[in-house]
Amino acid sequence: MNFFSSVVRESKNEEIVHPILKQAGVSIHIKREDLIHDHISGNKFRKLKYNLLEAKKKGFNRILTFGGAYSNHISATAAAGKLVGLDTVGVIRGEELVKNLSHTLSQNDTLRLASHNGMRLKFVSRKDYKEKTSEPFLEMLKKEFGSFYSVPEGGTNELAIEGCKEILTGKDEIFDYVCCAVGTGGTISGIINASLEHQNIIGFPALKGDFLSDEIKKYTHKTNWSLTEEYHFGGYGKINLSLIEFINRFYKEQNIALDPIYTGKMMYGLFDKIQKGFFTKNTRILAIHTGGLQGISGMNKKLGKKKLPLIRI
Repeated sequence: MNFFSSVVRESKNEEIVHPILKQAGVSIHIKREDLIHDHISGNKFRKLKYNLLEAKKKGFNRILTFGGAYSNHISATAAAGKLVGLDTVGVIRGEELVKNLSHTLSQNDTLRLASHNGMRLKFVSRKDYKEKTSEPFLEMLKKEFGSFYSVPEGGTNELAIEGCKEILTGKDEIFDYVCCAVGTGGTISGIINASLEHQNIIGFPALKGDFLSDEIKKYTHKTNWSLTEEYHFGGYGKINLSLIEFINRFYKEQNIALDPIYTGKMMYGLFDKIQKGFFTKNTRILAIHTGGLQGISGMNKKLGKKKLPLIRI
C-alpha cells in the first residue's frame, strides 16, 4: 500500500466551464484519474493494484493477461509489472501481427511500449483467443510460460472492483450524479459500490450490446445506476467526425485531452444529455476521466488512413 502511495499521484477534480453548462444551470467536475501515473493511469491502475498485491502475496513472479493490439490494459499491465518486479506476459488477439513483429512494433505504440517494459507478447488467432478462459488453453500457456497469476481481459475481477471503489473519495459526496465510461463493467461496479445513497451513477458503454447490465449485477447489489447506450458510435473502437470534432474542441477549450474509445464518448454523451434537458437545474455532476490516452496515437494512424482529422493532444 505504502509503495503505491509513493508512485501514484492523487487525482483531482477540475471544474468544466462552458456556456452549455451555464445555460442549463448544472455543473460538471471531471476527476482527473488520467494524471495519477504516466503509464498506469486511470482505472487501469485501480484494477491492477490489488491484483498485483495478491500476486506478490501468493508468491507469483509472473502476471499473464489478455487483450487486443491497442489495449490500454496490456500497456498498463506491462508498466505495472516492471514497477513492482513481476514478469508479464500478454496474450494478444491477432496471429497475423507476429508475421513481421518488427514492423508491428514500429507501427503500434501500445505493443511497443509493452515490449519495452519487458512484457512477452504471445499472438494467437481470433479463434483461439475466444478459448482464452478454457482449461486446455490455460494449460497450454502454463507449459509455455510456467506458473503465472492470471488477470482477465480488461482487468475486471473482484479485486479490480475493490480498487475501483477507491476512485470516489469523501470529497465527492457533494455530487448528485457520477458518470463514467463502461467497457467490461468493472470500473462502474466499483464506483457504484462506493457511491452514497443520494447519488445516481450513469454508465456510458463503449460497446454495442445489452450484456453489460448482467455483468455489473455480478459485482453490486445497489440499484442507483443506469446505462445510457446511445453513445457508443457503432461499437468498440468506432469513431466518426462528430466525435473527433468534439474531442478536439474540448481539448482546445478545457486543455483536457479525451481518449476516443471511452472518455471522449462519455463526455460527448454527457453534454448531449445536458442540452436535451436530462438534468435539472443546480445538478452537480462528477465525470470520471479513466485515462486511456496512450491509445490516441494508434487511433490517429487509423484516422490518417481514412483521411479524417486527427485527435489533438
